[in-house]
Amino acid sequence: MNRNLVDCEGLPYPVFAVAQVISVTKVEGAKPDGSVFKLKIKVSDENFNMSVPGQFFMLRSEKSQQLLARPISVFHCEKNQNGIEITFLILLKGQGTKELCSLKADERVQVLGPLGNCFKKPTDFSRKVLLIGGGIGVAPVSGFAEVLPEKSYDFIASFKSGFYGIENLKADKLVITTDDGSAGLKGMVSVAVDAQKIKNGSYSAVYACGPLPMLNYIKTVSEEAGVQCYLSMESRMACGVGVCLGCVIPTSLGNLRCCKDGPVFDSKILSFEKPLPSKIKSQGELKSVDLSVEVCGVKFQNPLIGSSGTFGFGTEYSSVFDVNRLGGISSKGLTLEERQGNSGIRLWETPSGLMNSIGLQNPGIPHFIEHELPQMLKLKPVTIANLSGSDLDSYIEGAKLLEKSSVPVIELNISCPNVSAGGASFGMSCSSAGTVVSKVREIVKKPLWVKLTPQSPELNQVALSCIEAGADAISLCNSFQGVAIDIETGRPVFDKIKAGFGGPAVRPIAVRLIFELYEAIQTLPEEKRVPIIAIGGIRNWSDAVEFIMAGADLLQVGTNTFANPFTMIECIDGLEKYLKRKGLPNLSCIKGIAHKDL
Repeated sequence: MNRNLVDCEGLPYPVFAVAQVISVTKVEGAKPDGSVFKLKIKVSDENFNMSVPGQFFMLRSEKSQQLLARPISVFHCEKNQNGIEITFLILLKGQGTKELCSLKADERVQVLGPLGNCFKKPTDFSRKVLLIGGGIGVAPVSGFAEVLPEKSYDFIASFKSGFYGIENLKADKLVITTDDGSAGLKGMVSVAVDAQKIKNGSYSAVYACGPLPMLNYIKTVSEEAGVQCYLSMESRMACGVGVCLGCVIPTSLGNLRCCKDGPVFDSKILSFEKPLPSKIKSQGELKSVDLSVEVCGVKFQNPLIGSSGTFGFGTEYSSVFDVNRLGGISSKGLTLEERQGNSGIRLWETPSGLMNSIGLQNPGIPHFIEHELPQMLKLKPVTIANLSGSDLDSYIEGAKLLEKSSVPVIELNISCPNVSAGGASFGMSCSSAGTVVSKVREIVKKPLWVKLTPQSPELNQVALSCIEAGADAISLCNSFQGVAIDIETGRPVFDKIKAGFGGPAVRPIAVRLIFELYEAIQTLPEEKRVPIIAIGGIRNWSDAVEFIMAGADLLQVGTNTFANPFTMIECIDGLEKYLKRKGLPNLSCIKGIAHKDL
């Protein structure tokens, strides 16, 4: 296949290749220190093409844990006897860019490109052009400057603090602005350029890349000055080649693909929508915040709870980290009598998740009350007994024993997917769920949470039925059902064929379920509304914030504890820092904030 083809605009078609890392270095001058890195790679593939200024590549570390590559604009590109060497400036922003910035020399990175269109080079240099870069947007504009004649352009580089990426410039006039005044003019890009200055400069065109508010301003003043303006835009991307349509931006010509029709656009067709105002009302950064949450009359020092089935009885992790920092611990699923659980394979790892078929192996409620409960009660976190059963009678008898014990909260599990009888079967319909909750409620005077399965076709109705039957709170959701097949034998992996599936992969679905449940509960009279305990793929503090904004009061962390035992501690610390940074005194300030006014 001849890959050295060009499209109708003369731009090379992209090539997928594996590049070798030459170096990764911290960019001096960027503030805060260590926020921007320079990645230099080498591509030896003979089919690979040089980029044109303004184009970008999709980059992904060969050992990346992220699904998608990251779109990164070209800072510098050259061809030599070793192949094509490309230099990128990368803003350390998320996990994907962190992986790229952590690469070492001789490691490998997957590259797809060159992608997108380019900055249109002037044909007449009798008049200068104006180049403007904001923050990391300096990179592609500086790359464009390299192909322009010396002193044929003026350059404005605008930053929040510090400056970088201008070492290759040969501008007639270079102006630096910083929001904090750490370099050049103090202020945003507007202190360096306006419509009148563009007119006075007699520029033939303006080229810019940077944050959207800056680009909106540049568009406005350029058009006011009557000067042609080209803007390099950004959008979230998946494919980079124009097929997924995930990166479209609104224009006067309709939705256009940022990756294929752009990233460089004539400013005249662009419209910048005013961002929606934040729902978060900040009072300025705080020195202290309150993470405590009161649910059903029980105070939790923070919302993080070790989820049932993944945290044992609390003491198992006591030598790994300080479990007393947690808000609560939900016990292993308990049945009236001891159980040995399921036969065969019990665990099967999947991308970003874990399948399990444990089958409620546990020592039985009497043994728990005598041996495990006293040790749990010595711990600071609130003890929650997770009660399961195979039939209504076993739920009732188990509830009687727990009610007489010292356990402060009972979590009624009608959602376990890995047992032949009971478990999730009770949580599938309003009638069965309502029956078991009402019968247990007759016995239990302690706070009674009900843990539901996501498999129910009428989940919100089931939840409302449980509330009507006496549930003090709803825990959602237990694991999803999945099937794994051993391709070497052609047989299902698990003896029971179906197994529970959890982990980070389920989080967006779990957030949706919590979001919908919260809205369903809001339809009830205020006195009948109950708290929500969210479960499902929490991996870090930002996941925790998302669930709280969806409507959760408390959070249970399960599978990710196996990957990182410090997950809940990191969530607690992250929540505290988040509230302080946002100037929010407690979690009630963000609970349910994602919903429209109900």
